[in-house]
Formats: sequence, structure tokens, C-alpha cells
Amino acid sequence: MVIQKAEENNESERKRKNKKKKEASVPRPACSWVYFCKEFIKEYSASHPESSGLKAATKAASEAWKSMSHEEKERYSRHAREVWDEYISSTPARTRKPQKQAKLVTRCSPGRMFNVLQRLTLEQKDSVKSMGFGSLLGLRCRTLRRSLCLWLLERFNTTNHSLEICNKQIPLMPKDVELVMGLSASGKDVVNSGPDDIIADLRNSYSATNRGISVRLLEEQLAAPEAGDDFKRSFVLYALGTLLAPTARLDVSPSFLHFLTNMDLVHQYNWGKFLLDRLVREVSRFRQGRQQAVGGCLLFLQLFYYESISFRGTDTLVPAVVPCLFSWGEEEITEREKREREHGGYGFGEVICKERCHNMESFEYRDEVYGPPISDIGTGIEHHPVLEKEVNQDNMPVFLETDSMVCGDIEVVVESVRTPCRNREYGCNETVDYLNEDNHETTCIFAPCACPLEDCNYIGSSEQLSLHFSSKHWDSGRRFKYNCPLAVSLTMNEQFLVLQAEEDGVLFLLNKGTQSIGITMMITCIGPNSSKKFFYDIVSGKGSSSVRLKSMTECFPGPVEDFPPVDFLLIPFHFLGSSGQLNLDICVRNSTELDAHFP
Repeated sequence: MVIQKAEENNESERKRKNKKKKEASVPRPACSWVYFCKEFIKEYSASHPESSGLKAATKAASEAWKSMSHEEKERYSRHAREVWDEYISSTPARTRKPQKQAKLVTRCSPGRMFNVLQRLTLEQKDSVKSMGFGSLLGLRCRTLRRSLCLWLLERFNTTNHSLEICNKQIPLMPKDVELVMGLSASGKDVVNSGPDDIIADLRNSYSATNRGISVRLLEEQLAAPEAGDDFKRSFVLYALGTLLAPTARLDVSPSFLHFLTNMDLVHQYNWGKFLLDRLVREVSRFRQGRQQAVGGCLLFLQLFYYESISFRGTDTLVPAVVPCLFSWGEEEITEREKREREHGGYGFGEVICKERCHNMESFEYRDEVYGPPISDIGTGIEHHPVLEKEVNQDNMPVFLETDSMVCGDIEVVVESVRTPCRNREYGCNETVDYLNEDNHETTCIFAPCACPLEDCNYIGSSEQLSLHFSSKHWDSGRRFKYNCPLAVSLTMNEQFLVLQAEEDGVLFLLNKGTQSIGITMMITCIGPNSSKKFFYDIVSGKGSSSVRLKSMTECFPGPVEDFPPVDFLLIPFHFLGSSGQLNLDICVRNSTELDAHFP
């Protein structure tokens, strides 16, 4: 009996240990400094046998690392990125435990932003308007409804950029950000990446650490009466870090400094697209279990729901204020939440037509808040000619343009049936003539373009593709400046090289082909047919001989297939290097230099 009792105790103890035992997790990859340190210490120990040990070797490694240039560190940084990418692709996402509503953690804080706005001077408010952020001055909401935000996050489709509520799929587009938040949904892409040395001085001025830029430091700087570029930069950082594009961290990401080097260009950016892309990215990371807090502008999701879902017989016919941010204060939100409970909770209303947000009755107030005229800051909302929406007997919407009306017998001249552009999912908000739809398709700047890399299936507009490439494949191409020569080298196995302009992010392809008598080279632009064309030079030389081509880029929506009928440079085989590489000097020129270099 004693032996049997002991065996039972051993069995129960073994089960208890097995139950508590956790699966060993894969260690996270090291940073570039660690890889350098391992290599340095190994060499240092071999060349300094009299060294006192690991402490002295580590100290010497630290001093050597600090004295290295950015180019010297690039080898270790590239290796660290490769290991990290392999770790991300091979490690399965953690299965997150279901969270209670009260446990939602987010850094999106409209109340914090509201308090800062109340302390701004008139000169500072004018500076905010000049950057295109004047709509934020009308912020009235100070708290997020966390239960609603959690409910929306569960129904947020990050793949299709849509909300699946009320048995319908409601797409989210940059134009919706403009209507709700008042931020521009047109202009240049916001690219928050680039060489670290460009923003080194700005990082020092904000005492940026590895954790980021302190929010409290930004609040202290915004409390000063100064309204110049330093104030503008601090305001944009604070707005992005606390309201528009917060991350899971408490501090503001210093990567935002990359697009804040020239404050005169801030109003030209597509902030609506940037806000939506960051929201999708942060929600995706949260679902994959990579972070505990939810980043992104949850206030936009909350207000978008209020504006898109209504209850029969209540506010379906009430004209909307543009931007919708002005309409929702604490009292209005409290009343709306009460109405939601009375109808059974979230998602029991009906989807209303979002086009009602184009009501232009509020544009006088909008101009007062925004400062510059709408056409100057690129908000994307324009006065449309007289546009009426009628309903035929089959309840199908038909858009009628009324050019003339005669008193007595009212005569309406029907021009044509209007339909949304086929490229709507890529950002085009135009309605086109159904009978002449092809005319618009040939000139639409939102025509889809494909990522040129073979292992990537991304498709989007040329602007979306530019942002995608700079954020996802920034180490797979070469960045260049217009009107500046660039030396490149291609091996025999490389069929093309992706080039991206630093000024506007436009993507080009340096295409290589092989013929019976030599190598063919040409440069094409990735974009729709209506994209602007650029002039370029290609020069190849060996010894005292050289060949050169001056031509204009043709636009293609992706990699060049076969051999298109465009100009090319034929380079003899004997121009190749000893190892088979082809060395070239190229120069792509923008429109401001055409007359000087191409008479």
C-alpha cells in the first residue's frame, strides 16, 4: 500500500508539472550591434591575449561601433533585417486571449489633444491652419467609447479596408478620412523612412531615444508662444502621436521626422491615406499579438460609425456638417449611445448614404477654420456643378446633370448615366459617363499598378505603390535624386533594378535585356498611361569608348513584359566587366530641367 501510494503521488506530481510546462518560445533576433559585437570580440580576443577578459573586449567594441560610419554599419544592419524578416515569416502569430471590453488599451487620446488645443494662441492657430490641420481646431470629442471601439475592431476587415456591420460591407477610403476628420485626401504620399543622418539634428533637438520622443516634452514646447517651424513640427508630432497615428508605445515615433524636415511641404501631403494606412497596420499588428495596445486613430472609426449608421425616423434626413468632427461633442455622443442602447445595441441601425456628407452648407465655417482656400491646401472636396440624384421606377439611382430649365413646362436635359470609376477601390472618387467610360479609364491617375518584385502580389494606385515600396521593400531598390548622376551595377542574373525618386517617391525600372550582339538597357516609369514622363540619360563606358542614350520614359503599370517598342541602348558584350557585371551611369531629369538638357 505504501508503494502504491508513492506511485500515485509521483504520477500526480508529473501531471502537475506537465500542465504548467510552457512551450519554449523562439528567441527574438538580435540587433545589428550584437552581431558586430560578437564578431569584434572574437577578433579582439585573438589579437589581444593579454586582455583582462570580456569586459575590456566589450568596451573596445562599443568604442569601435561609435566611431563607425553609417556605410560601415550597413552590413550588420542588413544582416539583422534579414534575420528579423525570417523570424517574422517563420514564427506563428500568438493566439491572443479574448479581451474584456474594459481592458482595451489605446494611445489614441482625443482628450489630451483637446486640452492642448485650448491653450493655443491666435498666431499658433494660424500656423495650424496653414499646414492643413485646421479641422482639428474644431475637435469637441474628448473621450473614446471603448465598448464601441472594441466592437468595431472585431468587424474591421484589414484586408479589404472595410467595416462589416449591419449585414453589409462598408469600405473605408481616404476620402472618408477627409469627410470625418477634415484632413486632405489628395497630394503626395507621406513616407516616414529614409537615411538616419538626415534627421540626426532633429532627433537631438527632441532628445529622441530608442523609445521615441517624449509626449510631455512636446506638450512643454507647445505651451510656448512661438509659432514658427519648430512649433509646427512639434504640433504635427503631437497630433500624430496622440490622435491621428499613435502606436502601441507611450512616446511619439521619431520616424515621423522624415517627412517634417521641410515644414513648407506639410500641407501638400495625403494625410487621409496616411491615417488610414497606419490604422490598418496597427490593427493588424494588434490582432497578430505583436502588441498589447491598439494603435491608429480609433476616433475616426468611432465617428465614421456614427455618421454611417442611423436609425429610421431620427437623423437620416439631417444634413451633415463637413467635416463630421465638428458635429460630435460629449453631449451628442452621450445622446447617441443612449439611442444605441434603446435599439438593442450596436449594429441595429441602417446604413445611410455617405454621399450626404457632401452637403456644402457648412463650407463658410469650414473656410474660417481651415484658413487657406480649399483649392490651395488640397483638401480634395470641390464645388460640383449642379448635380441632382433622381430615382427611376426600378429604384435604380441615375445621376442627371441639368444644363437648362425652362419656366412653365420644366425641361431637364439628361446628359448621361453616371457610374463610379472602376478604379474606385484604388482611391478614385470620380463618377464617369457610362457611355464614355473608356475615355476616363485611359487618363485615370488611380489605375492599378503592380509591385515589380516577383515575390510580392501587391496592387494599388501609383501613389499607393510608392508608399508600399518605400515601407515594405525599402532595401530592395535604389533611391536617387532628380538631375543627379547615379552609378549602378547590374549582374548577368539581374533583369531590372527598381529606382525610387527621393523628392516624390515615383518608381522607375532600369530594364536589362539580352540580344545576340549585346545588352539592351532602358528606363520605364511605373504608373498609368497618363503619368508624367521624364527624360533620362544612360551611359556605359569601357576604356576610351562609351555609348549613350538620351530618351523619355514610357509608363507601364508594372514590370516590362517581352520587349516593348520604346527606345533602348544597345551595349556590346565586351563592355561587361571581368565578372560579368554591367556598370552604368544614369540620370533621370524632372520637368524643371528639360529645356536646359534636352533642347
